[in-house]
Amino acid sequence: MAEVNRSPAFWRSFPIFEEFDRDTLCELADLASYRKWAAGTVIFQRGDEGNYMIVVVSGRIKISLFTPQGRELILRQHEAGALFGEMAVLDDQPRSADATAVTAAEGYVIGKKDFVGLITRRPKSAEAVIRFLCAQLRDTTERLETIALYDLNARVARFFLATLRQIHGNELPESANLRLALSQTDIASILGASRPKVNRAILWLEENGALSRSDGIVSCNIERLLNIADPEED
Repeated sequence: MAEVNRSPAFWRSFPIFEEFDRDTLCELADLASYRKWAAGTVIFQRGDEGNYMIVVVSGRIKISLFTPQGRELILRQHEAGALFGEMAVLDDQPRSADATAVTAAEGYVIGKKDFVGLITRRPKSAEAVIRFLCAQLRDTTERLETIALYDLNARVARFFLATLRQIHGNELPESANLRLALSQTDIASILGASRPKVNRAILWLEENGALSRSDGIVSCNIERLLNIADPEED
């Protein structure tokens, strides 16, 4: 079994922990245990007890829901550097969605009792967690706004911009290249649209100079994406 990474810099790279002091990060590392999941493994299901959260070290894990008709709605796709499962750990409620390994994945599991005990003993860390959760709520609000208020071309442009911000931060360069691990079907599920419509929107963005694709690389014109993502009203 692989050893847990005990570097404070590693643990601080996760947004929920970035305000933790060094001693707290070292204690956090002591609470973590290594896990790996084969592709296709259901890590947990909606309604399960939320007794741990996971930080992703490698691979890709999707968070999804299924409609009564069997249609899957992908809420998020988590890759290395992401954390999930924290909501059920903190609000003492069952899991709100399914988590499934899309590819072989590795990560660290942190138990609910241990983590709640840690932030209870260290109030500044608890405040940092609250700020993180508020940021998550704001992000969810923006995602809902995108689906409700923008046409699909704008929604796809906003998706590419949001993905780029995960890599470059809020200060985006004039242009940037992106290698997407998601299929058009995955993107369609995230945006609440069909795959053919997403394909047409991507082609429209290409025709309008916002994107170009070559050998799996998407080259993004940031200014044009921004103009499409948030068009001025007539």
